Amino acid sequence: MPFVQLEQSPHAQGAHAVEIHYRDLGCGRPLVFLHGGWGYGVYRIQRQIDALQGQVRFVIPDRSGHGRSTRFAGGLPTDFHRRAAEETLLVLDALGIERTLFWGHSDGAVIAAQIGLMAPERCQHLILEAFHFYRKKPNSHDIFFQRFASHPEQVSEKRQSLLAEDHGAEHWKNVVQRNCRVWLDLDGETMRPDEDLYNRCLGELRMPVTFVHGRHDPRTEPGEIEMAHQAVRSAGLRFIEHGRHSPHSESAASPEFTEILRGLLG
Repeated sequence: MPFVQLEQSPHAQGAHAVEIHYRDLGCGRPLVFLHGGWGYGVYRIQRQIDALQGQVRFVIPDRSGHGRSTRFAGGLPTDFHRRAAEETLLVLDALGIERTLFWGHSDGAVIAAQIGLMAPERCQHLILEAFHFYRKKPNSHDIFFQRFASHPEQVSEKRQSLLAEDHGAEHWKNVVQRNCRVWLDLDGETMRPDEDLYNRCLGELRMPVTFVHGRHDPRTEPGEIEMAHQAVRSAGLRFIEHGRHSPHSESAASPEFTEILRGLLG
């Protein structure tokens, strides 16, 4: 299994000798996929790899604390997206990838946008799926974040199996709780309902940006994706009518998502 060795990572909270596991699949132009808050195993991109692996080199790192990468104790700080962006750039430095396309899903889409703001020269295109714009998520607070922060065992059996395969049977609950708790922390420290995750700087993105969004994403607040698109007026916005939170891996939405991705790769 391929690993990158980092002396330390801001996302791993100061841990030394951090190992980042990554997948390197296919051939062609590089595309870095950044997974969501519960890790890669729940929302794999296998359908897109199967369809495009002759044209695209998919590089898929597990962030520290996820998958086979170095684990760390404790929770996540509320600036974890920025810290994860810094870690991702260190991984790309180690792999010799100077400039690439980024496809981020959910929390991974936030991280991709943070990379675009801090290192625009590294970004050919940002593909932002299931994007988060607001810091407060009132429609998800109780039914999702609070529920699974307190009772991760209430995740469906299928999802439990995927999480255990990805993170290990003894660790997957920590991954779920840590991610849900940091979103609760973000909510708790945010005063205005329209406060965003980017300090009102998302409009400074200057590379090509495309939002791809499931029309029925349950983690999206009313008008949230439209506000993100308004902040980045030059961006494309593609709604997938039958999509929910992970169009790329959902049977009803995946074919449409794959064709959108194929078109963006050009």
